[in-house]
Order: sequence, then C-alpha cells, then structure tokens
Amino acid sequence: MRILVTGAAGFIGFHLSQRLLADGHEVDGYDGMTPYYDVRLKAARWAELGRFPRFRGHVAMLEDADALAAFAEPKPDIVVHLAAQAGVRYSLENPRAYIDANLVGTFNVLELSRGARHLLLASTSSVYGANAATPFREIDRTDHPLTLYAATKKAGEDMAHAYAHLWKTPTTAFRFFTVYGPWGRPDMALFKFVAAGLKGEPIDVYGEGRMSRDFTYIDDLVEAVRRLIDLPPEEGAPSGPLDSLSPAAPYRVVNIGGGRPVGLLAFVEAVERSLGRPIARRLLPMQKGDVPATCASPDLLRALTGYVPETEMETGVRAFVDWYRAAYSA
Repeated sequence: MRILVTGAAGFIGFHLSQRLLADGHEVDGYDGMTPYYDVRLKAARWAELGRFPRFRGHVAMLEDADALAAFAEPKPDIVVHLAAQAGVRYSLENPRAYIDANLVGTFNVLELSRGARHLLLASTSSVYGANAATPFREIDRTDHPLTLYAATKKAGEDMAHAYAHLWKTPTTAFRFFTVYGPWGRPDMALFKFVAAGLKGEPIDVYGEGRMSRDFTYIDDLVEAVRRLIDLPPEEGAPSGPLDSLSPAAPYRVVNIGGGRPVGLLAFVEAVERSLGRPIARRLLPMQKGDVPATCASPDLLRALTGYVPETEMETGVRAFVDWYRAAYSA
C-alpha cells in the first residue's frame, strides 16, 4: 500500500513510518520540521527513514494546502495524520500555533483524504478533560477540555466525523495516552528526567508527585496503529456495546493505552533504577491544564484488534535510557 504519514519526522510518526517501511509499504512522509524542539533530533529521524528506498519525504508546513496537495499526488491508499502542534503546557505560551497546525492543518488533510481507503488521525487522552471517572472510555463525553491543545484535538475529531459523514471516508481517530520510548521528544517528562539525572541536576515534579499517568510504550502504540490501519470502520457495524462507532458515519475513536496507570513518583524511581543513581526532586503544584490521573479503557482496542499495550514500564524506561546514552554520550 501507499501510505501518507504526516508528522513523519516526529516521535510517533518516525516509529510508525519505520514499521510500515519494514513491512514493505511505500511511505510518503510529510513534516514541517518546526523548531518547537531541537530540529536536529527531527533531522536524525528523517535521515533514518531516508535509508529505506520506499520512503519519499517532503518538508513543508501542514498549513500550506498547495504543497500538501501536490505532494499527495497520486492519492495515497491510506492517510495517517500525526502532524500537530503538541504539548499541553506550550499551548499556554503560543496558542496560535495550535490553531494553525491542529485546525487549519487538519482541515487540509481532510480535504486531500476524500476517497482514501482509510484515514487515521491522532487525538489525545487530554480530550477527556475534566472527566473524573476512570478508566476513560471512548463512549464517555468529552465536552470539557482544560487546555487549548485538548480543544483543538477534539475539534479535529469533530471535523473528521463531519467529513466521514459527508464523503463516506472510513475514519479512525486514536487517543494516545502518554507515549514514551527511544527517540522521544525533549519536552516530555522522561527525556527531561533522564537528561537532568545524568547531569546530577534536580527535576521538577508537578502535582507534588501525586499524579498518575497511563504510560504507553512506543512499540506497543505502533503495533496498535498498524492493526487499526487494516480495520476501516463500517457504518452500521458496531463491534459491541462499547464501540464508539458513529451512527451517522464510518467513523470511530479508539483509545491506545494499556489501562495500567503508574504514579509519577514510581515513574521517577524507575528512571533512577535505570540510571543507577538517585535524582533530586523539586515538588511543585500542578500546572494549569493538568489532570490528576489518566487511565485508558483498552476494551475497544482489544475487541477490534485482539491487542492491548503490554510493555512493562521498567522495560520501556530502560530502553529509553539505553537510547539516550548512545545518542547523547558525546
């Protein structure tokens, strides 16, 4: 198959593109290479993808509709839309970047995806917002986002539903839960904790360490997405009572998380064990937009694919530390 992956130089897009290329597919990678974090890391990922003869890459902004449409010719069989302005906290500093990338950019992707065999787009556990009951289920209401980031991702889901209804493009939106692993983003907690720990510097622990997150190892996430690619939604064919399949479109949302939340302090302790040294901590209040806990219901993912993320946190953290030491030892 010919698969268009937006955000192919990003953390998740890179790993997914590698998997698709290894499976023998043609991958058209599209990325804006924005300086939200160190562009050298994005360039290194891009270079790794360039080793595959079936990879075709193009650097341009998602908001550039003409560039995106020209690159997506001939039309791909599958579109996996991962490009976005990420980061909950950065949305407090630069909100316009989220409007441009996550709304305008997503609109451009929806336009070019008409007639695709399957459109898949990344959403986030942040859309559950103020929901207090866990585990989060796909059929739960998501009407109370707490950050502009979450609001733009929820808007992307709603835009995609409208397009699925109007143009009958089978569409799956997956909600990611705290993805981590090798080649991860420098703005994420694990990257910051390891970098500080190796330098002997203290780390900031928000919520005074009383928060918990449903951490998802990158290889598990890629496996789940790879299986979902082959399962385009069919309108009127729900898999069961917990299916989020729309009654008006070939559209569903799927959590990608294992449903096994870990306390933030336990996560820090796992980093310490992998580094073989203690890390000093500054316990700070929760930041604006944070929630005390996330936990995915994996039931729909299991029902659809027969798969649930399973990598133990200790194993995943150790893999990241090994990659970090190799990548930044110089």
